[in-house]
Amino acid sequence: MTDYQEQLDPLRERYRELNGLMSDPEIIAQRDTWRKYIKEHSRIKQVLETYDEMQAAAEDLSGAEELIASSDEDEDISWLMKEMAALKDRIDTLEGDLRRLLLPPDERDEKNVYLEIRAGAGGHEASLFAADLFRMYSRFAERKGWKTETVTISETNLGGLREAILSVAGERVYSELKYESGVHRVQRVPTTESSGRIHTSTATVAVMPEAEEVDVEVDPQDLQIDTYTASGPGGQHVNKTESAVRITHVPTGIVVTCQDEKSQHRNRTQALKVLRARILDRMERQRQQEMSQERRAQVGSGDRSERIRTYNFPQNRVTDHRINQTLHQLESILDGDIDPLVNLLRSEEEERMLAEVGQGGG
Repeated sequence: MTDYQEQLDPLRERYRELNGLMSDPEIIAQRDTWRKYIKEHSRIKQVLETYDEMQAAAEDLSGAEELIASSDEDEDISWLMKEMAALKDRIDTLEGDLRRLLLPPDERDEKNVYLEIRAGAGGHEASLFAADLFRMYSRFAERKGWKTETVTISETNLGGLREAILSVAGERVYSELKYESGVHRVQRVPTTESSGRIHTSTATVAVMPEAEEVDVEVDPQDLQIDTYTASGPGGQHVNKTESAVRITHVPTGIVVTCQDEKSQHRNRTQALKVLRARILDRMERQRQQEMSQERRAQVGSGDRSERIRTYNFPQNRVTDHRINQTLHQLESILDGDIDPLVNLLRSEEEERMLAEVGQGGG
């Protein structure tokens, strides 16, 4: 069993420090800071409790070994051998949990996200598939108890989506959705296909963590802001007032439009939030491109050109190509139950990180 004291001593010191900070009236009055400390305290507490439980099991194992060593040759110790085997399994499990808990956390995991879905190749079928994905993620958020808000949406006349941006807020949203960025592919027989030929189409998903002003500084002089009348199906404000907003970030060429709110002010505020998220997302992708090929190939790389998943209707299967896993649960997954995929992807990512730590002698 590895000696974890070098890693745990600073955590114990930080844990004691947090106990004091969380009871400080000045900190309590700063709600965002207090919540941040609460989350950090909870994470460290889980690490320390897992280690203490592992140590207790190790002491029980040592005691069992001493009993065996002092037992008579003709004494029945089969029960003790079984207990030792169970303790060893328990220690192995707890040590695996501890190693994962000690992995460096992704600071973005706590963030809310903007989830952008765009129809890709495949014409009408692609837009219908984009609508399916929009519903899937909306249902997933509902299952998690997260709050969703449609920032912007462009629908087709036949019930599909050209593109949509969904704001998702709640507990550790990015940690659950960060593996979804990439190209999603669907294979099914269109209702208009009389010969039964399977049609393949795609949609692109981008998961962008919400960026605070401290994360991305946007110079107002770099922005070109245009207003125009909203278009498409909707409320009475459509085509009557210039409530829609288009913001262009001149240095990067990023363009964001928002027209779902009746208020021009609210559309502008929402568009600026999406703009910051897109700029942060571009910065992150540029950082990834500077990494080695091995790092870029990791689970959850967020490469937009990467085909990450296939939804095959005739065979009732969903295949994630990054981990070579197939689940025959198409209906439930499209109904928002993507937890099995998220868990598999998270496990794969943790195993890769643990392997890297091992190679580095950590």
